[in-house]
Amino acid sequence: MADTLNQNTKIVVSNKKRSSSSDECDHHDDSFFVSKKQSKSLVWEDPAAALANARHEFGEHGGVNMSIEASATFTVMEPETMRRMFAGELGPDRDFFIYSRHFNPTVLNLGRLMAALEGTEAAYCTASGMSAISSVMLQLCSSGGHVVASQTLYGGTHALLTHFLPRACNITTSFVDVRDLEMVKEAIVEGRTNVLYFESVSNPTLTVANIPELSRIAHEKGVTVVVDNTFAPMVLSPVRLGADVVVHSISKYISGAADIIAGAVCGPASLVNSMMDLHQGSLMLLGPTMNPKVAFELAERLPHLGLRMKEHCKRALEYASRMTKLGLKVIYPGLEDHPDHALIKSMANKDYGYGGILCVDMETEERANRLMNVLQNFTQFGFMAVSLGYYETLMSCSGSSTSSELNNEEKELAGISPGLVRMSIGYNGSLEQKWSQLDKALSKMQEKMPF
Repeated sequence: MADTLNQNTKIVVSNKKRSSSSDECDHHDDSFFVSKKQSKSLVWEDPAAALANARHEFGEHGGVNMSIEASATFTVMEPETMRRMFAGELGPDRDFFIYSRHFNPTVLNLGRLMAALEGTEAAYCTASGMSAISSVMLQLCSSGGHVVASQTLYGGTHALLTHFLPRACNITTSFVDVRDLEMVKEAIVEGRTNVLYFESVSNPTLTVANIPELSRIAHEKGVTVVVDNTFAPMVLSPVRLGADVVVHSISKYISGAADIIAGAVCGPASLVNSMMDLHQGSLMLLGPTMNPKVAFELAERLPHLGLRMKEHCKRALEYASRMTKLGLKVIYPGLEDHPDHALIKSMANKDYGYGGILCVDMETEERANRLMNVLQNFTQFGFMAVSLGYYETLMSCSGSSTSSELNNEEKELAGISPGLVRMSIGYNGSLEQKWSQLDKALSKMQEKMPF
């Protein structure tokens, strides 16, 4: 794993504020890590319990919510301190901050919560999910580097690996079917491949990755495993299952309100520190900095993520089951006939379900568009919009929207049908109220065009 840290800066945050009389303070070993126990040896626990056990940051004047540190730059009490900060001798572990592109207390607190959620040593939050993904890839790969990735990925990630990184950085990618473990093993070239990259649950086809086996294959050849867990927070814990790094688009389930763009990198402290290195850190030098006001908002939403995910997942399973009985071609990992049902059941955290997204294959884009039009404009079941994790149901025809970066051959390899409708199931209204809207729309569709 890339480790370019040469500044001795640690991503840790003290409980103790600096004395106003001196810049010299005792080191307080209450770190940015998930817990003191986990900072030595990572121990998995239920994601909701881990969040509850993370350090609660109080406000400056004793408020139950943390304060927002909106400053771009930070002062010091003594001139010598600034030199020591830039030399890496003093840092956030002792409550010393230089500039918010480097470290910001409010953003670091959100990072602490994200590390707790994913069971990693450290995490750092960014301005978008794509900035988190691209920063990780640029930190782990150098010019001439090689990536093995799933052929079924979010369109933006696919474009990054297919077009941008080869052109701008001479980093190439071999795309594979991650369900074919032999294919993955053959694609990884020991000594050349840097990263094995895949989504825990693929966008949009809902293929479930065998994280333990894929991690084993990669680690046998010295390759770092990076998993995008955007579709399955709480449901799956990739690091517990063997992965090294987890990335998120926090804009989705973790935000839950479709009002924020944000991302996160969760992984070993050595990696996150290296990404913040003053000379070679991808996060530090490219600067996809999260606004501390955004970090505050997100930190307030994480405590009820577990409750929201359970309701998303409960409704997705119920609707998928009912639509299947009506004769629709439904794709959902929670259904027993899904090819990866047994796999996700073996990996999933107890009581969180199988994800809040389902797909309906209408075969053609015309039929897909008709269905979405009826669902939005006649029965008010949901909205035609990209993204996911909102409290209302969001629908999109993936092939012509979020996967449009793929050409026709790539879509076929990825298993993306022209009529694949992705539904991010919301929890607004009662379950039966929303089902009646969905059922009414399906009945209207069947009048003119039987399934």
